Amino acid sequence: MSGRTRLAICGLLATLAASCAMLPLVERPVWVVQAAVLLALQTAVGAATRRVPLARWLTLALQAASTVLLLTLVFARSRAVAGVLPGPDALAGLGELLHQGAQDVGRYAIPAPATPGIRLLLVGGVLAVGLVVDALAVTFRSAAPAGLPLLALYSIGAGLAKGHTGWLWFLAAAGGYLLLLLAEGRDRLARWGRVFPAGTRPPGASGGPAATAGGPALAPVRTGRRIAALSLGIALALPAALPSIGGGLLGARGQGEGDGPGGGTISAVNPLVSLQNSLNQPENREVLRYRSTSQSVQDLYLRIVALDRFDGASWRASERRITDVPSPLPTPAGLSPATRVTPVGTSVAAASGYGQNYLPMPYPAAQVTAPGKWRYEPAGRTLVGDHGQTTRGVRYQVTSLHVEPTAAQLAAAPAPPEDLLREYTKVPSSVPAVVAQTAREVTAGAANAYEQAVRLQDWFAVSGGFRYDTEAAAGGGTDAIARFLRDRQGFCVHFSFSMAAMARTLGIPARVAVGFTPGTPQSDGSVSVGTKDAHAWPELYFEGAGWTRFEPTPSRGTTPDYSVAQQAPVPDPGAPQPAPRPRSVPSGVPAAPQGCPPELKKLDGCTAPAQQAAGGASDAGPGPLTVVAVVLAALAALLLPALPLLWRVTVRGRRLAGRAPEPTLAAWRELTDSAWDYGALVHDDALTPRMAVDHLVRTAGLAGAPAEAAGRVAVAVEQVLYAPPGRAGAPDGTAVTADVAVVRGALRAAARRRARIRAVLAPRSAVRLLWAARARWARATARLRR
Repeated sequence: MSGRTRLAICGLLATLAASCAMLPLVERPVWVVQAAVLLALQTAVGAATRRVPLARWLTLALQAASTVLLLTLVFARSRAVAGVLPGPDALAGLGELLHQGAQDVGRYAIPAPATPGIRLLLVGGVLAVGLVVDALAVTFRSAAPAGLPLLALYSIGAGLAKGHTGWLWFLAAAGGYLLLLLAEGRDRLARWGRVFPAGTRPPGASGGPAATAGGPALAPVRTGRRIAALSLGIALALPAALPSIGGGLLGARGQGEGDGPGGGTISAVNPLVSLQNSLNQPENREVLRYRSTSQSVQDLYLRIVALDRFDGASWRASERRITDVPSPLPTPAGLSPATRVTPVGTSVAAASGYGQNYLPMPYPAAQVTAPGKWRYEPAGRTLVGDHGQTTRGVRYQVTSLHVEPTAAQLAAAPAPPEDLLREYTKVPSSVPAVVAQTAREVTAGAANAYEQAVRLQDWFAVSGGFRYDTEAAAGGGTDAIARFLRDRQGFCVHFSFSMAAMARTLGIPARVAVGFTPGTPQSDGSVSVGTKDAHAWPELYFEGAGWTRFEPTPSRGTTPDYSVAQQAPVPDPGAPQPAPRPRSVPSGVPAAPQGCPPELKKLDGCTAPAQQAAGGASDAGPGPLTVVAVVLAALAALLLPALPLLWRVTVRGRRLAGRAPEPTLAAWRELTDSAWDYGALVHDDALTPRMAVDHLVRTAGLAGAPAEAAGRVAVAVEQVLYAPPGRAGAPDGTAVTADVAVVRGALRAAARRRARIRAVLAPRSAVRLLWAARARWARATARLRR
């Protein structure tokens, strides 16, 4: 096997090893198989073109073209010319799929489903990195820089999947890079034999080779080890600085996406952190303002999404198919004509700073009129933005149904359908047994599912000794509910998650809804909804009423009338009717908007003047750590470009001031670095001082005094390096420094403006910083080995 072939295979393996860091990002690792096959074909194309041989740029171009062809065959074959060639339609299809993948990344939580867009991003990213690695390591025979794209590939996966990647993926990426370096070192030694070290020998050093049998490691091996150690150190530190994918249902995170009419899927992220952040904001920023035809808004919760997938550690929304928004919306599942229903018209205006892709609506909505691109998810009866559509500044109208079942109807509800019961009563085996045991103890003696639900609600809200606390740790893991039942303090997420899980252990279909409580009525008849109104509550299913809201969180929201424990009536005909028993009733009720026609109740286009929010945003302000991180990043961004300039100014001053231990050699180093910076001399420590000066004089066109000064510097350096120690007539360091200043002035005068600017702002000799860091690392590791 030739050296190039060995390098190509090692580059392929290194790329695949680094891409393993992205395995935790998606649910199914099928994309890795696709990436491996396509990467092997891409590498084979490069190997074949290098055998012809072709120019390097042509090899790279053919590999890039083959990459596009392979991606077209896998992801856009139906739009390709003759099903193979990537024509304009196929390229447009790939672009659309990339756009969808970018939106899916923001919409899904980790691990995300392997949608076509996400698979294209992953496979295409691996192929792009593989192309760069193959070009650097094999085509241009420079394996060390190939670690940068490999580092980027690993760091992106490790940084985004923070908390999901393990040490195994790091070892895989590190091993792949080391394998590539070793293969390159072996190939280089096979072609050139023993390589002697570069650099100036100190006085008194022997003139023999630096690498002899049994001596220090060969230069390529040492260089490979040093580069590998530095890169692996960066790989360990960089993921900690990368932001992890977050998001929430109350902020601008996530996009709905579809493949056309009747297609597409949607899921959501865990809202626990977003809810807690919103509730703990010092300022109650307005996110929505609405007007309603309801005479009492205490039950008008604005629901965003339903979380129906319980994995034992958290509740999430299932991946669902989405369709075009029907008009009117279908009849809610399980709602019987015998149940009392009152239509309610609501006109909503979202704040300009409130942008998230689910449309908050009263549940269940019967008809929606909203500008923009929205899709409908039938199981949760939610509307999700399509192609970047958000609620930011949107005004919309909703006709919803105020469902009013009686306690008797819920108590006599028949068993739910078998498929619904099976899906919404799933409880993982990882849930601690104390959860089901506590549910049975709390509901002991209940005659039916309705009585069990009421007892659970009252136990959390009244009799169980629970305390509402938004500062309580959000927690996580399969023991989160058991921990909450033990500590008995938390906020709405803890109460709703726990009641829904306990209801499922009793065989009651349950899920968790996320949204807003009714808000605060205003003097103009509108109702303001702010960040502190963010809320979560359980929904339990009863045949005849459908999904029914319960309120287990103490001091939050209102308890539905049908869930209040019924007491024996007192025979007093003259007594007034008791008011409903909400735990927190708004102080006023908004009046119907003036001048609004009766059609608002049917939502046939009435656009009552909803008050625009005062510009408040739902997004939580940046915390102090975020501010500090941003400031440090900004300072680093400003200082890093100036680092070479600052280093050169400092080093030049030290060298020319005579403060170095050997001023003549320091002045010589300044002369060669200056010539290197101005492009008049290529750095090559194999040249003798006289050869270097001859090359400098020819390249820079020096003549007269500058050329003579350069010659005197070369003679002085040779005397220092090769003359016997203690010999009279040693060079004068001050005179040598003056000659170097003359040569530097001539180099600057002869260089073009662009070369002068580059020599100041981005000097080539600044690479010595990296060399020095590698040398220190090598010395440190050598001491550790000893």
